Amino acid sequence: MRSRKTRLREVYVWELPVRFYHWLNALCIVILCITGFMIADPPAIMTETEANFSYWFGTVRFIHFVTAFVFFFNFVFRIYWGFVGNRFARWTNFIQLKKSQWQEIIQIIKVDILMIKTKPVESIGHNALASLIYFVMFLAFLVQCITGFGLYAKMSESFFPQLFAWTVPLLGGDLFAREIHHFLMWFFIIFAIVHIYLVCYHDYIERRGEASSMIGGWKFVEESRAVEEEVAETAEVIAKAAKEDKSV
Repeated sequence: MRSRKTRLREVYVWELPVRFYHWLNALCIVILCITGFMIADPPAIMTETEANFSYWFGTVRFIHFVTAFVFFFNFVFRIYWGFVGNRFARWTNFIQLKKSQWQEIIQIIKVDILMIKTKPVESIGHNALASLIYFVMFLAFLVQCITGFGLYAKMSESFFPQLFAWTVPLLGGDLFAREIHHFLMWFFIIFAIVHIYLVCYHDYIERRGEASSMIGGWKFVEESRAVEEEVAETAEVIAKAAKEDKSV
């Protein structure tokens, strides 16, 4: 029989809004990629059915546009939650301003990429490197939304798409805007492949419930690390309360 001596504690990491955003975002990306491929290179489908059933390309475009709206407002909600969510969801994790965060990035590169160190970096939420990559992903989301609605504005008179009508002229025309939009689609596809691999890898190696945490919200953390996190969280609450008292 094989057993592990490490004492672990369950820690609630990912709140329900974060998990909801994650899975809705993943679904939207899948739908947008599939319909985006069909819009960029429509297959020659001929049908002898009724005319109202043969308008398949219009249906594909409609699904793409509706999903784009869902994707955008889901993203806006995540931006908001980065200010009001728990310590694992806040923007301070994603915007690397501290020296300790960059030191952690170097350590993770040595362990996960260069494999010149074997001791994994202990982190409860996203590690510093993952957080930096996710921040780049958020910027890519923003550019994708801007270019997408900018292209859509040329064929829609609705108020919201017209807010992005300046995008295409700024980029010099439809061609470059479409190239950026298409390139970012491939960026998301490659990211998704690497993301799924790394989640499965860390879930298998570290045994902390990396994959299931985005379903139930809980991760398994070493006892000592969980205590450190509780102390840091308590100190943060005290500091916030003291700041509010001074403002009053």
